[in-house]
Amino acid sequence: MSQESCHFTLVITGAPYSSQAPQTALGFARAVVASGHAIDRVFLYGEGVHLASALSCPPSDEINWTSAWGEFLEQHSVPGIACIASALRRGLIDPAEQQRQELPASNLAAPFSIAGLGEWVEGVMQSSRVIYFHGGD
Repeated sequence: MSQESCHFTLVITGAPYSSQAPQTALGFARAVVASGHAIDRVFLYGEGVHLASALSCPPSDEINWTSAWGEFLEQHSVPGIACIASALRRGLIDPAEQQRQELPASNLAAPFSIAGLGEWVEGVMQSSRVIYFHGGD
């Protein structure tokens, strides 16, 4: 008996180092892919956008969750999208917003991108399941 493949959109609302949301979501994503299912996209919202910061510098004895997620996203060709409203409020800027807002720098880590809530809506409509990883506040 064959098992039908599921497609997941993951929504992360908790920040790395102040919640377990990014860590738990990455473990879940790895298990999903290992089981033959697919991750359609990872959407960062609220405090979760901190996961996409290129300026995160954890101590050498801690995992760099931005790098770990970046490697997963690239390896599996999964889009990692930070909500633009959440990102701008928290100082997460891509080169386009840097220019538009006339800011001195950008700090969005590759391979993440910034987009609107339409990406979340598309994930809800296209994926078999949408799983939320909250910060627990």
